[in-house]
Amino acid sequence: MTTKPRLGRGLDALIGGDDCPTTPDTPRVAIDRIRQNPHQPRKAFDEDELSRLSASIREHGVLQPLVVRADGDGYQLIAGERRLRAAQRAGLEAVPVHVVDFNDQQVFEAALVENVQRSDLNAIEKAQGFKDYLERFGLKQDHLAERLGLDRTTISNLLGLLNLMPQVQDWVRVGQLTQGHAKVLKGIPEPERQIALAKETIARNLSVHALEHLAKQQREEAAAGGQAGDKAAVEKTAHVQSIEDELRQKLATRVQIKLKAKDKGQVVIAFDTNDDFERIVDTFRKAA
Repeated sequence: MTTKPRLGRGLDALIGGDDCPTTPDTPRVAIDRIRQNPHQPRKAFDEDELSRLSASIREHGVLQPLVVRADGDGYQLIAGERRLRAAQRAGLEAVPVHVVDFNDQQVFEAALVENVQRSDLNAIEKAQGFKDYLERFGLKQDHLAERLGLDRTTISNLLGLLNLMPQVQDWVRVGQLTQGHAKVLKGIPEPERQIALAKETIARNLSVHALEHLAKQQREEAAAGGQAGDKAAVEKTAHVQSIEDELRQKLATRVQIKLKAKDKGQVVIAFDTNDDFERIVDTFRKAA
């Protein structure tokens, strides 16, 4: 029985495994002759990680060759951008390289393998990398799944995160929201409510489970409110809505102003735990 070829396994020795370490015979190339990889899906690099790697390179050198391909009178980087950046910081003039004969598609795939399978790439960068690859080469998700050794549903779920509001994507990109949070928020079609829930998740440091519970509760409240509104609807003015938003921000919890008549109603303040309750009460005490 044959197995599906996985690009990641074939590249292990090239992009950071122990099977292909730097040796005295490994060719060296001047850093200024190596051009960046335009298909690099990672847009941000951890400064502390680069500093630690740079310190290690100063002491031990570059232990794993960078993977490059010939490009005009120089080389194009395929894998090893963190090592290249760290080597530059360490003041190296040349780095060890492994030269391969890759076409554009293979270069793109190698960049995805290095970052998706061997690095902690955030979910949005993964999704954008997948999207760019599929669009550039006109391929389907099944092909990419086979090439990377991933399940198709994994790729499909990640691509779905690109439908999140741009502001929410940014919060995932910088680590304020996890991929789990993003999956929950993806199921909220209303842009304003999606952003509001994301803000609340960050402000209250909600777990994914707590966010799921909150989203479900809001759906139920909205449905109940719609049914009640059919009987006797009192429209909220812009002033009332602004007060509701202000209270949500100050209390960092769900606040709903329910109008029963022009001058009658309720202010409903929600809490999910005893700690939430004590925090809200303490906020009121300080304001009194």
